[in-house]
Parts: sequence; C-alpha cells; structure tokens
Amino acid sequence: MGGRILAAGFAAGWLALALALPAMSGTRAEEAPTSAGVAPNGASTPPAEASSATSGTQSSSATAEPDKGAEPRTDTAAATPNAEPEPVVPSNTSAPAPDAAPSGPSAAAAAPADPIVAAIRAKLADPAIRKGVAPEDLAALQAFYSERTENPLWITSVGFSARAQAVITEIENADDWGLPSDAFDLPPPADLPPNVEAQASDEVKLDIAILKYARYARGGRISPARVSPLIDQKPDLRDPKTMLKEIGAARAPDSYLRGLHPKHVQFERLRQALLRERGKGKKSNPAEVQRIIVNMERWRWMPADLGSYYVQDNIPEFVGRVVKNGKVVYATKVVVGLPKYATPIFSADMRSIVFNPDWTVPETIVMEDLAPALKADTGPDLSILRDHELNVSYEGKPVDPATIDWGRANVMSYTFIQPPGPDNVLGKLKFNFPNRHAIYMHDTIQPEVFDETVRMASHGCIRVFQPAKLATFLLSEDKGWSEQKVREMLAEGHDSVVSLSRKFPVHLTYFTMTVDEKGKAQTFADIYGLDAKMASALFGKASKLDELEAEANAGATGPRRRAAWNSGHGGLTEALSGLFGN
Repeated sequence: MGGRILAAGFAAGWLALALALPAMSGTRAEEAPTSAGVAPNGASTPPAEASSATSGTQSSSATAEPDKGAEPRTDTAAATPNAEPEPVVPSNTSAPAPDAAPSGPSAAAAAPADPIVAAIRAKLADPAIRKGVAPEDLAALQAFYSERTENPLWITSVGFSARAQAVITEIENADDWGLPSDAFDLPPPADLPPNVEAQASDEVKLDIAILKYARYARGGRISPARVSPLIDQKPDLRDPKTMLKEIGAARAPDSYLRGLHPKHVQFERLRQALLRERGKGKKSNPAEVQRIIVNMERWRWMPADLGSYYVQDNIPEFVGRVVKNGKVVYATKVVVGLPKYATPIFSADMRSIVFNPDWTVPETIVMEDLAPALKADTGPDLSILRDHELNVSYEGKPVDPATIDWGRANVMSYTFIQPPGPDNVLGKLKFNFPNRHAIYMHDTIQPEVFDETVRMASHGCIRVFQPAKLATFLLSEDKGWSEQKVREMLAEGHDSVVSLSRKFPVHLTYFTMTVDEKGKAQTFADIYGLDAKMASALFGKASKLDELEAEANAGATGPRRRAAWNSGHGGLTEALSGLFGN
C-alpha cells in the first residue's frame, strides 16, 4: 500500500511539472481565434486563414516566416495599384458552447486582455500620445483595442510578424505613390522589443502610421478647401476603425494598402510618369516631380466612380469631353470663367437640357453692371435694360422698370430675365446640373471666342462649342434621339426643358497635366494659380512649381492669343457676350 501511494505521488509530481513547463519557458500558448473581421464584400475565409489574420504571437520554438497566403512582394514600380484586399470573414469555429460564458462587447471588455493589448490600452490612454496623431485615428485605436482581447495585430513574442513587415515595407515605398515617406514614423521592421511596454509601443507606432497612410492615400493629406474655396470636393476617407478591422483580416495587408489609392487610369499613368522622372536620379526635374504629385493629389479628391457615361470639363485645358465606359466618345472646346469669376471645381449630375432657354442675370452682373446704371447720379439709365431685352420682376411678378424709384430701391431684390431669341447670351442650349454655385453649360452668341487659345471669358459658367453635338450625344444615350430630332427641337422649342431619365455626372476638373497611353505628358497653364497653392500646402513652398509654370506659359500650350474683349477690361455695354454672359 505504501509503495502504491509513493508511486502515485511521483506520478502527480511529474504531471504538475509537465503542465508547468510552458509557463516556466516563458512561452504563451496560442489563443483560439475569435473573429478575423469582415471584409467589405462580405466573403468568407476558412478558419485557418482567419487564425493567421488575427494571431499576433508565435511559440518560442517557431520562427517568423512569410504568411503562406500573402502575395509575393514585387518591385513597387510594377506593383498593381488596383489590388483589392483579400476577402476574410470571421470563422464560425469559435462560437461558444451553450453553457459557455456570454459573449459580446460587454463580455469582451470584462475578459482579461492579452498582456501586450493591456499595455496598448494604457499607452493609448496616455495624453502624451496625442501629439501628432489625428484625433479620429486615436479614437479609432482606443475603440479597437478596448474591444480586443486576443493577440495584437502586428507584434509577436519574437518581433513583428511577416505581415507587419510587409506593411512597413509598403509604407516605406510611399514616395512611389506620390506620398512623402518621411511623413510616417515607422518602427524598424526587425525590431526586437525587450518587454511588453516596448512591444506595445511598436504596435501603436505601426498602427498610427497605417491609419495616416490610409488617410493620405484617400486624399486626406490636405483639405481641398484649405487650398482654395474654388475646390468644392470632399475626399472619400475610410472610417479608421473599420479600416483597422479590414487590414487586420486581410491575408495580404500590403496589398490592402495599395488598394486604397485611386484606380483611375490617369492616376496610374501619372504615377508611372513620376517613377520615370525620379528614375533619372540627379537629372530629375524637381518642378516636374511636383507638378505630377499635385495632379495625382487631385485624382485622390475625385469620386471613385466617375460614372459609366459622364461629361468632364477640364478647366485649364479648355476642353470638354463625353466619356462612355472609360473611352472618350466626344471632345470639344469650352470657355471657362475669367480669373475674377473663376469656374469652381466640383461634380454634379446633369438633370435636364433646355432648348432656346431664357437667361436670368446672375447676381454678380446685377451688382457690377446693372446697379451702377440704374442708380446713376444723373438718373436711372433704362437703356441698358432695353438694349439687352431684359424683363424685370419682383417676387415673381412682372413690373415696369420705369415706375420704380431705382435711386432708393434695392436692385438686388429684383430679377432680370432675358427671353429666348437670337440675342440671348445663352444661345440655343443650356445644360443643367444643379449645384450650389449656380454653374451650368451653355451655347454662346459669340462663337469667335473659340478661335482663341486662352478661352477665359465667362462669369463662371462653361460655354460649349457646337453644343448641338453635345446635346445629340447625351439625348441619344438617354432617349435614343437622333441628330434630326435635336435639330427639330432647336427650331421649334421655346424655353423647352427636356428632363433626362439618367443622371449623367458632370465633373469640372482642374488637371494641369495629363498622360496619354504612350506615356507622353501634356501640361496646361495654371490659369487660376492653384498649382502654386497646392504646392505650398503639400511641400511647404512653391518655388519649384513656379519655375515650371514659367516654362509652361512660355510654350506648353502654343500661342496664347487673347482678344480685346477677353482681357478682363471694359464695361457691359461694350462687350455683351464677353462680360455680360454667364
């Protein structure tokens, strides 16, 4: 009996020792994955992939090897920018048994956190970390790690995971995407932090760099409104907390980051032009590099989906285009606003086309041209109304201008309308895409403006050369109209509004550089001075771009003739269609 008791004692001792060995060796057992997150498309991933996406630790006997599912690294210059993140969704293998403890946010908060995650939470709560971190990024990180109880995203007991190292390398190559690599404070990819606190610091530093990179890639590097009030665009920024979940679940997180950049053809052509220019080394033109980056940044502000059929008026180029399924099907000359009345940059949907429209005089012309004539010290000069066939109304009701005491009246409270006819400044066609700037496209009764190289003449609206052709393209696509049908409407219609069944997007853009399919770049003059402003915001100074602008003005767009009426001088009665046209 004593021998059996002694034997049992030795067996129990050896069992206790065997159970204690992992803890004595300092190795943490792998935790079962709970959730790998949800990808944007909602596709699912096998449990093994979900585990590799969420686990951030390895046993002490394991070595950090590349993720089996990650795509191989390629040369950045040849990398495909359109790669989408690999679809990953939570595994169902971690669902609790019927008698298991309750799950959910409250349970996650109550459950003990991984020691590094606990240290991360403490670090994120430290006020010292706020310096240099976007508030929305910090809030996202705090929310993300407050709900996380499993291993960290990137750091392991033996340093950064292979996935983390791929992310670091991708961010280090930010210059190849027109972003400043020195803007991202990255931890060394081979760093071996000696303790939990240092591990937490590395994890947080990488997270902050990732969120900043994502914001920059999506156009959040600078605010468009900060550059100029003319730019009415809003970058499509990703929610940082959602992004953390998605990149954490992605099998190839470096590919996920590349997929955040614009997928427009022109963006990639500009990027390739940037790589070629920088590849020249010391012979590279710094001003050219800045011009390319400025225009790449503008593509980050464009809608991701331009539309399957859309109109684009590129202001510095003085050209309008109709694009169908990515191919230009029609291009025409356009006239844009004078610098004093610069055409704004925005996107809106075209909703109607008006045949033989009337014209409501805009506020700028009422204030600058009509009011001085009507309030003259020598008495109101009503000839300006008669000469331009302007009807006057007040609160929607017609009034006789001769009965109004213009000296005391508030001219801005009256509406002045020019009826359809051969002298109407809008010509025979008007293209409406409602927007807060009261901008539209239209015909003109002064076709000679299209003979000019520098076509700035309006109060902001876009004048279109041969607008009947544009109307035919749009109405053929929308309603199946023929060119003959359009001609009939022009002959018969009187302020006739044709509503479109489809809403064709209209993009008023300001690209001073484009690249064709052969890689040849074409530049256009910075007519509103926006390149210099963007360069100042992006690079801190615009001197290099100023040098390039001087070169561009010297010959990039050929002879730069301007007629006298297009000089920006002269009164309304001297140049009806030059200044008295919107």
